[in-house]
Amino acid sequence: MGSDVPNIVVVGFGYWGPNMARNFAHIGSANLAGICDGNPLMLEKAKIAHPGVKLYDSYDEVLRDDSVDAVVIATPVSTHAPLALKALEADKHILVEKPLAGNYHDALSVVEAAEKNGKVLLVDHTFCYQGAIRKIKELIDSHQLGDLYYFDSVRVNLGLIQRDVSVLWDLAVHDLSIIGYWIKEEPVAVSCTGSSHFEGKPEDVAYLTLFYSGGFIAHVHVNWLSPVKLRTTLLGGEKKMIVFDDLDPVEKIKVYDRGVVVEDNPVGDNLAPLAYRRTGDIWMPQFDMTEAIKVEAEHFVNCIRGKESPITGGKDALRIVKILEAAEKSLRLKGEPVNLEGDR
Repeated sequence: MGSDVPNIVVVGFGYWGPNMARNFAHIGSANLAGICDGNPLMLEKAKIAHPGVKLYDSYDEVLRDDSVDAVVIATPVSTHAPLALKALEADKHILVEKPLAGNYHDALSVVEAAEKNGKVLLVDHTFCYQGAIRKIKELIDSHQLGDLYYFDSVRVNLGLIQRDVSVLWDLAVHDLSIIGYWIKEEPVAVSCTGSSHFEGKPEDVAYLTLFYSGGFIAHVHVNWLSPVKLRTTLLGGEKKMIVFDDLDPVEKIKVYDRGVVVEDNPVGDNLAPLAYRRTGDIWMPQFDMTEAIKVEAEHFVNCIRGKESPITGGKDALRIVKILEAAEKSLRLKGEPVNLEGDR
């Protein structure tokens, strides 16, 4: 890299690419050197949004440009691995929209190529860069919640139904990235049920459960057919419990100083009452409100400069793809748990 300010090209200007381009154009530590899309209509939109930025209608042209240091891949999932591999072969750093690939084999190929070529691989698990999510991680790591009991998430809305991936690969991937960011322990098995309500289309409703050896359990409900949009996560701990509502503009995080305990005195032959351990305050902690993509963009630049290591790198991406593949297998088995332990 000839300059301390890397030249970055965003590839794909459809749904997510404009958000990426906007943030890289404004962070100052990078130069939005170009936007690439094979659709002339998308390039016209890019021209209006970013006048003066070089436009490419050919990905190969981007890769031949020695002035380009990194590419941001914001294209359909099925194209992630092929485009990423070509970029790494062309000596470019890469930031890839989630998930890294549509299967474990392809994801592993990208991770190994990045390591072989000594290039940065960052996967766009955006929530791991959100201030609220990072604040909750601080609370977990400082043991303010005590031992964790459960993670329960609802991520539902009406549309956007994808053509090449199911609702698991579109929405559940967010929750899997959050769980992996918060929880150090790895799941040992996954169970999944779901259904497709349109012939020839992937599953649009799914329920995924992760099992852990220590008793912690995680449940994720994702749905493209909900009449309302919900983005709510419950995180239960021994000492405190959290409600995270991503759609609440003011009070995204609520920490409840409440819990339950089994009394020593039994009721009847085999019943033990549960009593509230405490009925303390509800606390709404403050957190950094910076847009998550901006934080991620700056992190990507710092990784390119060698100042930081990827927070959402290849290892994290492989874990998520492995879980998603196992979840799909369980789905075909009508919810039968699939073991996650052992090497691939």
